[in-house]
Amino acid sequence: SSVLDQISVAYQARQLVSSAGRLSSLAAMGNCFQGFGGGPDLRPKTPKQGFKVCVCGGAGGIGQPLCLLMALDPRVWELSVYDLTIAMVPAEGIGTDLGHIERKCKVKAYSLDTTQKPVDHLRDCLTGCSLVLVPVGVPSKGRTKSDLLKINANIAKSIVEACAQYCPDAIVGLIVNPLNSIVPAMAKLYEKAGKNPAKIVGITSLDAVRANKFVHEETGCPIERVSVPVVGGYSGTLSGPSAVALFSQDSAARNMTPARTAELMQRVQDAGSEVVDAKKGKGSSTLSMAYAAARFSHAVLSGLSGVRTEESAFVKTDVYPGVDFFSTKVTFGPNGVEQAHPVGKLTEKEQAQLNLAVKTLQDDIKDGLAYAQNTDLARPASRP
Repeated sequence: SSVLDQISVAYQARQLVSSAGRLSSLAAMGNCFQGFGGGPDLRPKTPKQGFKVCVCGGAGGIGQPLCLLMALDPRVWELSVYDLTIAMVPAEGIGTDLGHIERKCKVKAYSLDTTQKPVDHLRDCLTGCSLVLVPVGVPSKGRTKSDLLKINANIAKSIVEACAQYCPDAIVGLIVNPLNSIVPAMAKLYEKAGKNPAKIVGITSLDAVRANKFVHEETGCPIERVSVPVVGGYSGTLSGPSAVALFSQDSAARNMTPARTAELMQRVQDAGSEVVDAKKGKGSSTLSMAYAAARFSHAVLSGLSGVRTEESAFVKTDVYPGVDFFSTKVTFGPNGVEQAHPVGKLTEKEQAQLNLAVKTLQDDIKDGLAYAQNTDLARPASRP
């Protein structure tokens, strides 16, 4: 048979394996990119069940590539793109552009002025959503932690209160700094409003993505066989290190020298600055974060489809003593977050690092809960 026939047979076989839920999260992510060559027969098969997803901040640096990845995902049948009218690229332009991609996904854009509240105007945008992704907020450069928290918590709150009103059962995936404080703040506001705080999830996949790539480069182990858990909080924080890569729990990484392990641990913590420096201060980790958020989204949508899938996430949990919120491997299922997994066996050095991380995390969580104590989610002022 021809090479094309062999590729087609291999692709169909992989689709069958995927439908049985036996593909890993990383391997299944590759399905998004089928159809880039080889003719229409190699486009991914549309599954029997699809979902509506919204990207808030969809015209931003993370939002645009994330919208593209969502539009390519066969499980996304509807995509809402929301941003402010002051965005450099109008949300309507992003929606029209993505609407030309050969997927089942129907794309619709929404934009609001800065004086308009999402809770008053995003009924159509959010109604029916199973997943809302929120890459929003001002950058940390030149701001204190308290200033950044106040500004970005207010921005996140404006979206979260609209989700509570129009899609309270949706998973709300936050990419808003300082994440270690924003997630507890928004979860507490959800709880105060009588909603399920487990629906508020911090997207921390990028730390694990980076750890995997660094180990692959260091050891030469095939990337699909590398899986380094990263626990604690999120690395991109002004408070200090809170994310701990557990290299000892990966078969390839545990063979690295102690010195190299320590260097890569630090590199995971500093990876965001590495990108900012390479972009000469003109940008941050927008593309890798969009990929990590798409990986998170794949896990959520797979779970909602009935294929339970694990992914790193920052959630409300008592899985680790001393903190009520923690980033660890989470199983996503038909109802969203099903289980936050224990950290497992640690080396002495990893335990020492995690002890320090928890101290930072405790302060960050306290700041977030303090914000939530003094405010509540707004309800619509009038029918949108």
